[in-house]
Formats: sequence, C-alpha cells, structure tokens
Amino acid sequence: MTVADIFQPWLQRWSLVPDGEPIITLGSLLLPVRHGDTPAMLKVAMDADEKIGNHLMSWWDGNGAAQVLVHHEEGLLMERAMGRRSLMHMALNGEDDEASRILCAALERLHAPRATPPPPLVELGPWFASLRIAAAQHGGLYGLSLETAETLLANPQDVVVLHGDMHHDNVLDFGERGWLAIDPKRVTGERGFDYANLICNPDLPSATNPQRFRRQLEVITDAAGLDRQRLLQWVLAFAGLSAAWFLEDDALEQASGQLKVAQIATSMLDA
Repeated sequence: MTVADIFQPWLQRWSLVPDGEPIITLGSLLLPVRHGDTPAMLKVAMDADEKIGNHLMSWWDGNGAAQVLVHHEEGLLMERAMGRRSLMHMALNGEDDEASRILCAALERLHAPRATPPPPLVELGPWFASLRIAAAQHGGLYGLSLETAETLLANPQDVVVLHGDMHHDNVLDFGERGWLAIDPKRVTGERGFDYANLICNPDLPSATNPQRFRRQLEVITDAAGLDRQRLLQWVLAFAGLSAAWFLEDDALEQASGQLKVAQIATSMLDA
C-alpha cells in the first residue's frame, strides 16, 4: 500500500483537499490539507503509541496544543500552524531565552489538570529500559545517569500527563492562537522530565555549550518554578537516556554529544 493509498480514505471521509507534500515520521504519516477554506493537517497514526498520542491531542482540546478538528481511530485532523516564526531559529539566533520561556509556557498549559480523565498512558519508568541496558554494558556516565534516574523515579513529584517529546520543533507558531504543541507521546510522570529536553535537545548545536547550559538552566527554573538541583538531575537522567537511544541506532556522534550534556550536568551537581 502506498502513502497515497493510506491517505485516500481519510481525504474522502472528511472531504479534504491535499495542500502540500506528505511528511513521513517514524510512527505517523502527515499531509497538509484544506478542509473547506481552512488549512489543516491530516495525521494517520501507524503504531499504537501514535494512536494514543492522537487521543491525547483530543483530550487537550486545543489548550496548549493544536486544536483537533475531528478524530476517528488512527486518523486525526488538526489545525495547521501557518505562522512563520520558529523556536529553533530563535534559539540559534540570539533569542534562546525567549524560546525557552515560550516552551515553558506551553508545558504549563499542557500539564494543567483537566476535568476529564486522560486516555490510557504508561508510566515513565519503563521508558528508561534503554538506559539500563547501556549502563550495564558501558557504565560510566550511563551508570551515573541511570542511578540518578532511578532516584527520581522512586520518589516522583508533581506527577502530570507529560508531553514526552518537548523540543523546539514540537511547539509551532499558530498565529493568533499563539505557540502550541504537537506530537505528544503516551506517558505520565514528574513534570520536570518534560523540561529536561529544552536543555538537552540534540538538534541544537549549542546544547553542549556549558555557558548556554548554565543560562538556560536559570531561565527554565525561573519560568517553570522548578527546583534547580532537581532539574539538573532530570537533565542528567534525560541526557543519559537520549545517549542510550542514539547508541541503539549506532548514532555515535549524537550519543557522544548527549554524554557531554550529562557531563556538564554532573559537574554542576557536584559544584
């Protein structure tokens, strides 16, 4: 079955007109479309986690996340980001502080309690399976990251429905609607986990810069009302996990970069 074949039933079901090229991710297929005069994004989930992510988008109901227009089984139609601003561009061009504050504001909205229960989610602990394997095989920073993660997971604070993959390209400019999140995962846990990737984000060339690390740590703790030491612990845990994921994909350069972030976090915790 081709990508076009997968989209076709949804285009017919919701009377959609293609309005761009397909976007293929690990777990979903996306297509810019028009729903009447409204620009929208059609997303077809291709695995169980992405299907739950679609349910989570509906549950958020446009508060902090893109508004879902209609949802059925693995198909999701949501508003499309038409603004021209980019948080990644901001972070790389002198507006790193503002980009982090925008991400923190989006997370605050996503983490807020809702009147109805969320869709079925998984706990954060099992997410660290790859780090457990890397720690057993390589020790070192992987082991230290795992030890820190297990300490945090054993005594979680401020447990919320997490986004699970919060980074600069998953919060988009929706014009008058502001900055809104897309592409959540199906996980619940301590809210500090979601903030760690704002510092670790491996797509940021500046992520391994100690000065940038220190500055964003202060910006994020202030904007999110987080304890500085605990956020440092989450960064150490997350960086080790991210490195372990890269290691599984034989992406050794990216794994090394995340270990550098873990090392910076370790040095600041020891200071």
